[in-house]
Amino acid sequence: MTANALEDTLRSASPNGLVAYLTAGFPTMPRFLEHLRRVAEVADAVEVGIPFTDPLADGPVLQAAGLAALEAGFTLEALFDALDKEQLAAPTLVMSYLNPLLAHGDRLVPRLVQAGVSGVIVPDLPLEEGGALAKAVGDAGLAWVQLVAPTTPKARALTLAEASRGFVYAITARGTTGGDVQISPQLAEQLADLRGAAKAPVFAGFGVRRRAQVEALSPHADGVIVGSALMDTIAKGDDPIAFLKGLKA
Repeated sequence: MTANALEDTLRSASPNGLVAYLTAGFPTMPRFLEHLRRVAEVADAVEVGIPFTDPLADGPVLQAAGLAALEAGFTLEALFDALDKEQLAAPTLVMSYLNPLLAHGDRLVPRLVQAGVSGVIVPDLPLEEGGALAKAVGDAGLAWVQLVAPTTPKARALTLAEASRGFVYAITARGTTGGDVQISPQLAEQLADLRGAAKAPVFAGFGVRRRAQVEALSPHADGVIVGSALMDTIAKGDDPIAFLKGLKA
């Protein structure tokens, strides 16, 4: 799916869109693929997180999941090989820190395309430093998603929103993932500003774990991103689909 098609898909889901985050290879690759197939039936898109040894934005739940996947032998190529064989009900995006992507070299973008990935999120790569990687992703028709934090100055936030493709990732809380977001007037104002500047839908994430939060965010964003709460559900052995359906209800 191209960036334009991804945007159309997520825009059509507004204001109740749902992007679900899964750590690739957790708890095992076969179990991850089972979760991926099932979650893709419920979510409007799936963000697949690439395990990394120094995940600066990840809270304890995602850190633990990524470490477990790495200890079990996860590799990016193994993920691509698995995705090659999947026909998922929802588009997928890859969320990765920069080093694992650079390690894949010139093979990266062709493998993303071959695996059917629709976009890329790189939280530790500033917009101005995207360079050849951002161009290659864009030239392949894939989304290049930008993140905007609550601490991002307004002018900078609007620049990021305008440049983002696929969707704008509006971070709803300071710090790492896994918190518990509060819908403040300041957050509502920033989301309104982002929607005014963005060409793509605006999705809010970090700390979204309850239906009441989803309902509170729906007037201000096109949808939500759910990561740590979903991965915590999986780690506890509970049903991720029941959890997601509860959020969307």
